[in-house]
Amino acid sequence: MAGKADARIHLEGDRLFVEGSVTYGNTVEVIRAGKESIKASDVLVDLAGVAQVDSSAVSMLLEWTRTAQVHGRKIEFVNLPGNLADLIELYDVGNMVPVRCPEKSVC
Repeated sequence: MAGKADARIHLEGDRLFVEGSVTYGNTVEVIRAGKESIKASDVLVDLAGVAQVDSSAVSMLLEWTRTAQVHGRKIEFVNLPGNLADLIELYDVGNMVPVRCPEKSVC
């Protein structure tokens, strides 16, 4: 998917890759693009390719988590950019976002 502000999503196996920017200008489109994969099967969302975020990216994580729950699917997020992790902490929603800690890391 190519969209506003250079956001891309693609699925490889059970891993959903998000790349580019996830900001107010494209968050609705990014959420919509990822939902079908999340509804269809368990996914691991890899955010290593995300270059820029704002607070709307937190809403994406929360919406995708709700979508997975409603459809009885498992979802986990990996490789969160530091600024997105900071926003999750700032808004105190860490307990609502299933983040898989990297190996050899203390979370």
